[in-house]
Amino acid sequence: MLVQLLIASAAIVLTLLVQVAFIGAAISTLSAGRHWFDSGFSFARRVGALLVLTLWLLAGISAAVWIWALLYIWLGVIDSLETAVYFSTVAFTTLGFGDITLSEDWRLTSALMAANGLLLFSLNTAFLIEVIRRLIPPRR
Repeated sequence: MLVQLLIASAAIVLTLLVQVAFIGAAISTLSAGRHWFDSGFSFARRVGALLVLTLWLLAGISAAVWIWALLYIWLGVIDSLETAVYFSTVAFTTLGFGDITLSEDWRLTSALMAANGLLLFSLNTAFLIEVIRRLIPPRR
C-alpha cells in the first residue's frame, strides 16, 4: 500500500506541475496580449479567446491522462497502451465505468487518480472563471 501511495503521489505532483505550467503559459500569453483585450473586445474575439484557452487547458488535462497511462504501462499494471489511456481517461474524469479494473496491488492508485482529476478540473475551472470575469466589461 505504501508503494502505491508514493507512486501515485509522485504522479499527482507531476501532473500538477504540468497543469500549472499550462496555466502559467496561458497567463503569460494573456498578459502579453493585454493591449489586444483592452482595445475593445468583440463577441467573436471573446469566443475565440475562450475557445483557444479552453482547448489549451484541455491539452494539459490530456497530458495528465497520458502521464498516468504511461505510468501504468511502465509498472506493468496494464499491458496495452489503448487500454491504459482508456482506463486513465475514465478514472481521471471520475466516470469509472468499471469495465477495466486494476489488481488489488494497484487499485488504490485509481482512486488517487480520480482525486487528481478532480483537483486539475477544479483548478482549470477556477482559472476559466477568473478569465471570463475579466473579459466581461464593467457596467457604467
